[in-house]
Amino acid sequence: MRATMHLRAVAGASLAIAVCAIWERPVRPVLASQAVAAGGPAVTAKVWVEREVEFETFLETARITRSEVVGLGVTRPRHVFFAPGGLAESAAWKPLRPGVYKGYYESYRSEIAAYELDKLLGLSMVPVAVERSHEGQAGAIILWVAPVTMYKDLKKETTPSGLQWMRQLDQMRFFDQLIANPDRNSGNFMVDPAGNLILIDHSRAFAPGFRLEVDKLPRFDATILKRVTELTDEQLTAQLGKWLDSGQMSALLKRRKELLAEVERRLGKAVKPAA
Repeated sequence: MRATMHLRAVAGASLAIAVCAIWERPVRPVLASQAVAAGGPAVTAKVWVEREVEFETFLETARITRSEVVGLGVTRPRHVFFAPGGLAESAAWKPLRPGVYKGYYESYRSEIAAYELDKLLGLSMVPVAVERSHEGQAGAIILWVAPVTMYKDLKKETTPSGLQWMRQLDQMRFFDQLIANPDRNSGNFMVDPAGNLILIDHSRAFAPGFRLEVDKLPRFDATILKRVTELTDEQLTAQLGKWLDSGQMSALLKRRKELLAEVERRLGKAVKPAA
């Protein structure tokens, strides 16, 4: 009832930070272990959650047995397969060096930075991405998740709904503004059978010259706001500085302040990031 009352209060009115009260409880992904414990099939694709270090190590070291060109995407990533019996069957391989490709800034480092920031924020939406050399090239190797359906391929009757789904969409929108992602479309976010939202394709993120679009943020999620305000510049730099150049890092810190200033504007009182 409480959430419904807040939704009604906000509908048709000016955007107010009071909607944060809708999203007071954390969004918790359905994990494979939980699904099995409940006596049902492991319908979640988020197998890496709470096992990030294991999956990172595996992706960095597992033997690659073959690869295929992925028929989707402008940059044509490769689908690489590991020897049987490991933590994962396959991964996406993106050796994109930082640069402009067909008019867009792209970088494999942006894929890793997006994953690292997702970890800092505790969103568990971005699959594990690490740096690895393959065929003489450095690149990002990204966990291939399954079972999932691209959002663009969902039928109307199978599209998720409800407050949990709305919260995940709001977190995605905020995350995309924070990482300067100009390329979120229905072909690069996915849904697993448990209703978990999974975000992919971040090679265009952290692009120079990105301008915030706060009108794309109809609501804010209290959980992500709390974490964004708690993180210090030093923590962000320590986690992401290896993957972003100084200009990108400065732009990220500036976007954080601008997003929190927008929250402050709607709330009517100060929201201060950690010193």
